[in-house]
Amino acid sequence: MSYTEDDKKILDPEKHDSHPGMDGIAVGDYDDPNFDPVGLEIMEDDSPYPEVRSAVGNTDDPTMPASTLRVWVLGLMWAVVLPGVNQFFFFRYPSVSIAGIFPLLLSFPICKAWARYLPNVTYFGISLNPGPFTIKEHVLITIMGSVGAGPAYATDIIAVQRVFYNQRPPFIYQWLLVMSTQLMGYSIGGICKRFLVAPPSMIWPTNLVSAALFNTMHVQETAGIRGYGGISRDRFFIYVSVAYFCYNFLPAYLFTALSSFSWVCWIAPNNVKINQLFGVEHGLAMGILTFDWGQITFNGSPLANPWWASANIGVTVFVFYWFLTPILYYSNVWYSAFLPMVSSHSFDNRGRTYNVSRIINDDATFNLQRYEAYSPLFLSTTFAIAYGLSFASITATLTHTLLYYKKQIWTQARRSLSEQPDIHARLMSVYKEVPDWWYLSIFATMFLFGVVAIEVYHTQFPVWAFVLALMISFVYVVPIGMILAITNSQIGLNVITELIIGYALPGRPIAMMMFKTWGYITMVQALQFTGDFKLGHYMKIPHRPMFVCQVVGTIIAGTVQLGVQAWMFSNVQDICTPTQPNGFTCPSTTVFGTASIIWGVIGPKRLFSHGQFYYGLVFFFLVGAIAPLIQWILHKKFGLTYLKYINFPLIFSGTGNLPPATPLNFVPSILLCFLFNYVIRRRYLGWWSNFSDPRFCTDVLSAGLDSGYAIGTLFIFFALQYPKNGSIGLNTIQTWWGNTVYTNTADYLGTPYKKLANGETFGPSKW
Repeated sequence: MSYTEDDKKILDPEKHDSHPGMDGIAVGDYDDPNFDPVGLEIMEDDSPYPEVRSAVGNTDDPTMPASTLRVWVLGLMWAVVLPGVNQFFFFRYPSVSIAGIFPLLLSFPICKAWARYLPNVTYFGISLNPGPFTIKEHVLITIMGSVGAGPAYATDIIAVQRVFYNQRPPFIYQWLLVMSTQLMGYSIGGICKRFLVAPPSMIWPTNLVSAALFNTMHVQETAGIRGYGGISRDRFFIYVSVAYFCYNFLPAYLFTALSSFSWVCWIAPNNVKINQLFGVEHGLAMGILTFDWGQITFNGSPLANPWWASANIGVTVFVFYWFLTPILYYSNVWYSAFLPMVSSHSFDNRGRTYNVSRIINDDATFNLQRYEAYSPLFLSTTFAIAYGLSFASITATLTHTLLYYKKQIWTQARRSLSEQPDIHARLMSVYKEVPDWWYLSIFATMFLFGVVAIEVYHTQFPVWAFVLALMISFVYVVPIGMILAITNSQIGLNVITELIIGYALPGRPIAMMMFKTWGYITMVQALQFTGDFKLGHYMKIPHRPMFVCQVVGTIIAGTVQLGVQAWMFSNVQDICTPTQPNGFTCPSTTVFGTASIIWGVIGPKRLFSHGQFYYGLVFFFLVGAIAPLIQWILHKKFGLTYLKYINFPLIFSGTGNLPPATPLNFVPSILLCFLFNYVIRRRYLGWWSNFSDPRFCTDVLSAGLDSGYAIGTLFIFFALQYPKNGSIGLNTIQTWWGNTVYTNTADYLGTPYKKLANGETFGPSKW
C-alpha cells in the first residue's frame, strides 16, 4: 500500500508542513526528534520510525499459539520471583530493580528444553507440550512475570504506618489496599489504548529494546537484522552476569568506597564546602564517578533512553542542582544553611530530624498546640527545589500537550484500530478486542476494595476524596502517557495530589498517603498496562490473553510483595534506620514518610501559602505553564531546529526521584547514555542500527549487569552480612580504609554549613 496525504497527517497530524531545510518533519509547530522523514516515502508497509523498523517485524501469523501451559507455569513462577527479589531490594540503598529482561532471557532456554524433551500428551484438554516454543508465548511469559515486578506503591503506606506512626494494620487491609491501587488503573486501559498504543508516533522506546530481543531470539525478520557472527546473546548474558557477580564483591563488600566514590572529599574530609559540592551522600556529586552499577541504575538503566531525553535531564541537574542549589544554600534561603545540602529527611529548628510523634495525637492526627510548642518544619535545599520542579512539571505537561498533541488526540478519538494507517495496527485489528465489561468489572471490584479498606479500617479518608483522586489520575493519563511514549520518561502526580489533599484534609497523614497513591499510581498502572499492550501490539499478541496475564500477574505479585515486606520487618535488624549496617535504610519509605509529615500532618497551608517559608516555590506552577509556550512561539516564529530536542515537562520531572536519589545517581547515568546513544550512534550508525548493537548488545549487557548485581548482592547479604548479626569480618574487612574512608567525611556525616551552639535554634520565633 502507499500512504495518502491524509494518512501522512494521521500518522502524526502535527508533523505536516515542515519548514524547508529542517532535519525533521515538523509537528505542526514542533519537530518530533524520533521521526524519520524518509520513512513515509519509502516504507509503504512498515513504520515511519527507524527504531521501530529496526526492532519490530511487519508480519503476523494469527494461528501461532500464544496462551499455553508453558506460559502459565513460567509466567506464574516469574510473577513470584521478580516481585519478591525487587521488594527485598526496595528497602536497600543502593538498590537494583530486576526488570522484564531477566525472565525474557532465562525463559528462552527453559522453554526450548520443554519443547524438546517433554512428551506431547494432553491432560484435561491441556497440551503438556504444544510444540515449538513461539515468540508469542515468550512475550506473554515476560509480561506476566514483569507486570508487577516493581514494588507496589501502596506497600510504602504500610511501611510508613509502621515506621513513622507505630501502627500495625492487619494483612487483609494491606491486601485490599494493594490490589485496589495496583489494578484500578487497568480499568481505563481501553481508553488509553486508543491514544497511546494505536498511533505509530507513540513508539515506547523501552518496548523496542524488548521487541528487538524477542525477534532476534526467535529469528524473526525485521528491517534491522543483518548478518552477524561472534558470541551468542545467551552466552554474552551469562558472561556479563558472572563477571559482575564476581566484581560486585568490591563495591558491595570488600571496597565499598568504590560505590560512594567521593574521592575529592577523601582529600579534604573536614572542608564542609568541598564535601557539599563533591560529596555523594549529602552533596552534589560533582566528582561524577561511581564504580557501582547499583548507583548508576538507581533510576533505571540509561541504555534504553534516547540521548536527547537524557540531555534534558542533564540540563536539570546542571541548572537547578549544580548552579541554583549552591546559590540558595549559601545565601541561607529557607534557613537551609543550617541543614545538610542534600537530604530526604525533614528537620526541626535545631537541625535534627523532625520528630513527628511530638505534633500528633494518638490517632495520628495533627495537634496544633504541640506543633507550636515544638518547631516548624524545614527542608534541605534540594528537597525544596524538587518540590518546585514537581509543581512546574504539572502545568508544563498540560501546556505542552495542548500545544503539540491536541490534533493527534482529536484524531485518535475518532479512529478505530482498523482505520490506523500503521501496519501494526492493521495487523492487530484481526484479533478480538477486550470487551468493555471486563474493564468495568475491574473498576467496580477495585473501587469496592478501596471503599472497604478506607471505611472499615478507619483511615479518616472519605469516599469523596477517593473519587477525586481517581478523577485527577484519569485526566492526566493521556497527556503524561504521550510524553512517556515518546521520551521514555514519566512525569509523576505525587506532589500535585499531595498539595490538593493537604489543603482539603489537613492534619490526616494516612488519608494524604492514600489520596496520593490512588491519584498517582492509578495513572502509573494505567501506563504500565498500556505500555505492555504496546509491546503486545508490536509482537502481535491477541488482546484477551494479554489482558488476563496482566491482571493475574499483578495479583500474584502484590501478594508476594506483602509477604516479603512482612518478613523483612520481622527479621532484618534495625531496618529503616539511618545506621542500618547492610544498607536497608529504606530511602523511599523515608521520603514517603517525610511527605506524609509535610503534606498530611502539618499541611501545605503552613508551608506553601502566602507568608510561609516555601511560598516562592508556588511560582514554579507559573514557570511550568509559560516555558513550553515560549518554546512554541520561538519555534513558530523562527523555526529553530534544535528546539525539537527541548522538552520542558521532561526537564522539570526528569529528576523526580531526587530525593531519595542523589545527583550521583543521575550524572554517571547521563554520561553512559551519551556514550552509547550519541557517540556510538552518531559515529558508527551502521553498527548501532544492526539488530545486535546496541538494541541487542546494550540491552543484554544491561540485563547481565542487573542480574549479576542482584544475585551478587543477595549472596553477600545472606552469606556474609545477615549471619551472626553482621559480625563476620567485624574487626577486619569491615574496618579497613576502603570501607571506612568515606564515612569519615563531612559529606557522610551531613555536616551543615552553619553550625548551632548547644541549645540554640534557628528560624522564626513564632510559626
